[in-house]
Amino acid sequence: MSSVRQQMRKGTTTVVILKLLVDTGEPMYGYQIIRHLEKRSRGYFQFKDGLIYPRLHQMEREELLRSKWLGEPGTRRRKVYTVTEAGHRRLEEELAQWRSFSATLNQMLGVVQEPAS
Repeated sequence: MSSVRQQMRKGTTTVVILKLLVDTGEPMYGYQIIRHLEKRSRGYFQFKDGLIYPRLHQMEREELLRSKWLGEPGTRRRKVYTVTEAGHRRLEEELAQWRSFSATLNQMLGVVQEPAS
């Protein structure tokens, strides 16, 4: 994977995790999050355990996510994540910044024409 793509992926991991969890509306566990993100990117990005799990834990510490264990003790248990109210606010802030950034960059690159006055 190119270094530019890796940096783009790393820089957007928090917002894509929040958006995925909000869009699905259901608690998801780490491996499930990885698979869904890769599917959403149609394989363009690959999300490794070493990127996602530390980010999930960091997002928990930042109170953007809440987690709980599913399954009975003695069986295979999974830690699932949901978005907190703070996570919803952060998602909206990040999406607004992304829209502004991408619109400006597209305009600078001539990818999108300016609206007629």
